[in-house]
Formats: sequence, structure tokens, C-alpha cells
Amino acid sequence: MSDTVPVLDHVDEYLKLAQEYDVSDVHIAPNSQPKWRRFGLLQPIWENAEIATPEQTEDLARKYLPAPELARLEEKGDVDFAYDPGFGRFRASVVKTRLGWEMVFRVISTNLRTMDELGLPEAIKPLLEYHNGLVLVTGAVGSGKSTTLAALINEINHQRTDHIITLEDPIEYVIESEDCHVNQREVHTHTESFSHALRAALREDPDVIMVGEMRDLETISLAITAAETGHLVLATLHTGSAARTLDRILDVFPTEQREQIRIMVGESLRGVISQQLVPKKDGTGRELALELLVNTPAVSALIRDGKTFMLPGVMQTGKNVGMIMMDDSLANLYHEGLISKDEAIGRAIDPGSLRANLG
Repeated sequence: MSDTVPVLDHVDEYLKLAQEYDVSDVHIAPNSQPKWRRFGLLQPIWENAEIATPEQTEDLARKYLPAPELARLEEKGDVDFAYDPGFGRFRASVVKTRLGWEMVFRVISTNLRTMDELGLPEAIKPLLEYHNGLVLVTGAVGSGKSTTLAALINEINHQRTDHIITLEDPIEYVIESEDCHVNQREVHTHTESFSHALRAALREDPDVIMVGEMRDLETISLAITAAETGHLVLATLHTGSAARTLDRILDVFPTEQREQIRIMVGESLRGVISQQLVPKKDGTGRELALELLVNTPAVSALIRDGKTFMLPGVMQTGKNVGMIMMDDSLANLYHEGLISKDEAIGRAIDPGSLRANLG
């Protein structure tokens, strides 16, 4: 048909559109219309768009991939890196699939926002004043962890005079040194892995270390050790609540080490921020729902004793230090008229209890 939108000549054309229309992700896949994720919803960029052939998606990928990334894709079958065409930054992923080469781009806002602009609670700021310990930001993919983490580093950058090292895959927000000296290292580009970079970082006289993702036993173990030995460590995990985060950390370790790790985490943990982005009821964007666990003596005792299942009860009584449960955050957004009841219940940790509370 003559009125179909043809496949564009270069990925940059799609990415410029994505920036213009406040899109979070762009998907270009073989045997599919080009799609984007806008306000949490994946949809075709144009309803009358041409379906991309495997040859077209591979051609688009080859046109923009830098030589080192193209070589890595050919060798390993997938590649992730930060792409900067000059009009913005994007987290690019290209993978070989059964149907052909597929691309996904995450639009990175180059506007580094403050904690206040993101609506993060004031109770988080005291966690950033420690000179050692572990602060975790958790949530599913696309829940805004990187944006929150960048805001926390930005806060430290303006409030302290320290050496900050960030270890990322890839570097998303470019953070210029302000009152702190900031070093940003990218996995695969500047170092081979998070664990390798973290081990090197401990020899570089850092005060604050940001670990983009704690993926494996070695990285988690090194992060806990760093937190214990006089460094403030900020890191992310793909978990949905504070209790699940601590279970995930402990479960990574062999059984015979868990008691020792529980003691170390109980002492070094400063707080856990779990978050998700919930589509607004009016379809104009997304709202941040956030759970905050602050390590108090009661929390520390539960972690040491392996009773993380009792954390929700302690969090309910810890509101005076700023603790908030995810379901309470969702209920607040619902009562403020920002999100629908279905979204609140569908994203709750205890849907039955939240349904009863919302009435």
C-alpha cells in the first residue's frame, strides 16, 4: 500500500522521534513493525508502518554499530553499550535471534535530575551521609533504578568532598565532578566485569562506589566487603521488595557462609529503596511507587537471625524514621487520584490486603 510508513534509513531517525515523544524504549525487530514503549505501554510507532524484514534490521544494525561492538556481536551473538549519536544518549542492545538481528534502545535522559525533582523521600538523604555501608536500589527492569542511583550520586557529588567511582554497564548518565572527584567506568569498554572493576576500585582510594548491578556471588561478596571496610557502596538488584532483596543476597552464598554473611549485612546495610513506575490513570506518564527500608537495630537483628519474613512488621512500625511499605505507597497514589485501583492492586506485594484497604 502506498500510505504505509517505510522502514527508515537509519536508527537515529527512530531515536530522534523517541526523544521528541517522551518514549522510554524503541524496539526494531525482524518480521515486526517498529515499536516503542511510551508511558509503560509497548505499541507500534505507526499503525500503518511497514513490517521490517530480517535483512532490513540487520542492515540498520550494521549501519550504526561501532566496529568493536559489531565484532563482539558477530562473536558472542549479543552486545550492549551506550550509544551517543550527538543528540542524546541511549542504552543500545543488539541480539541475534531465530528470526534475525533485533535491536532495543533505552532512551537515557541526559538531564541529571535531583532527588527532589524525582520526588524521592527526605528519609533517603541521611543514608548518603554515612562513610561506609550498603545502600541498595531495587526493582524490575525499567523501574527507574538507574535514574534514582544517578540522583543519589549527584546528591553526594554536591554535599561531600570525596572520590566517587561508578561501575556501569553501560554508562547512562554522565556525571561531571562537582565537589567530589567522579570516575565512571564502563564494563566491557574499560573493564571486563563488575567483579573485576570492583576489585580494582578498592585499590583506587575511593570513598563512594556505585555498582550498576550486583549480578553474581563474587560481585555481591566484594560489595559487602567494601561496605564493611570503610566505603559507602550504592548498588542495584532486580528484586521487588526489601525483604526479597535481602533474601536474594543471602541465597547467593553457600549454606556454610550464610550465617557470617547475615551478620555482615546486618551491620553494613544502611537502607533498601525498592521502586516501580506505575502508569498514570490519565495516560500522561508514570508515577513512582517506592518502598524504603532503613536499617534500625530491630531490622539488623532480624537480618542477623535470618528472619527477613518479619521485616514488613518492623517497617510498619518504623514510619518515624521514614520507612514506607510498597503497598502503602501504591495506596497513597490511588487515593491521590494518580493511578487506577487495578494498577495499584496488580502491582501490590499483598494484593488481597490492598484490595480490602482500598475498599
